[in-house]
Amino acid sequence: MKRGAIFDMDGTLFDTEKLYRQAWLDVAAEFGEEKNYELPTAISGTNLGEESLRIIRRFYPNIDAAAYLDRVLQEVRAASEKTLELMTGVEEILNFFKMGGVKMAVASSAPVAVIEKNLTRSNLRGYFEALVGGDKVVNGKPAPDIFLLAAKELNLASNDCYIFEDSLNGIRSAAASGGIAIMIPDQVQPTEEIKKLCTAIFPNLNEARLAIEEGRL
Repeated sequence: MKRGAIFDMDGTLFDTEKLYRQAWLDVAAEFGEEKNYELPTAISGTNLGEESLRIIRRFYPNIDAAAYLDRVLQEVRAASEKTLELMTGVEEILNFFKMGGVKMAVASSAPVAVIEKNLTRSNLRGYFEALVGGDKVVNGKPAPDIFLLAAKELNLASNDCYIFEDSLNGIRSAAASGGIAIMIPDQVQPTEEIKKLCTAIFPNLNEARLAIEEGRL
């Protein structure tokens, strides 16, 4: 078993990726634009900074991209305050790793303050030795920086870490870091490109845990 485990947050630990997906679509009307159903997939996993703004401009070149992003984040924060559900198998895999002495980190495109808040609300904060947000790296996903930093903060090599992701950009980032890229699809299914980058793909974290426990991964 590897000595480290790094988790994405939205769509991997928390069932929040659907909130982002809906917000990316709904906010378009406020800016006088039509919903573009390719935008949520293209932007999922990015660091909510310059990379996200670049993608927004690609789809909506005539609007204020920063204002669009701000409105999306407002919508997601408001929805998250009402409900913050765990993805299937979260508590089981965290307890499994804890019992096995595996060091854990969260590496999310969200800011560290948001990660901290969500983990604290869900009584999960104590499982993690390191939190790395999109505000701690210059180059967000799909660049490998966020996972490289998370591994460094665990004092481990990236290839000694399982990396759990749900987004295409997240898997690109995980694979580029040299970590064990494991996809748990949520809102988006893996493409042929992504399948080649994944060490494994499971329907939920319980199945991933069983594979590790049984030595299949």
